[in-house]
Amino acid sequence: MKPLVSAFNAWTCIVISLFAIVILSVIGSMFANGHHSMMGSTDDPTDGGKVATAVFGAVAVYGAFLLFCGSQAFLHRRQKSGGEIALR
Repeated sequence: MKPLVSAFNAWTCIVISLFAIVILSVIGSMFANGHHSMMGSTDDPTDGGKVATAVFGAVAVYGAFLLFCGSQAFLHRRQKSGGEIALR
């Protein structure tokens, strides 16, 4: 199988996805627990659980990006080393 994106794009996507997963997980857990920095003002949302659900949905999307980009990086590495099995 051939990669769909370049190796640079695959590794960039991996780094960005990992960063987003970590940051959004922290933000989502703060909303889920009703942390005062997220829920303490009059302009903040009233239902932190619903906001946390939306943020964790974004974490799932970035997780899917991470799986896709990781598979692309794996295909580039396998193609570079000549590890494909050829049946002739």
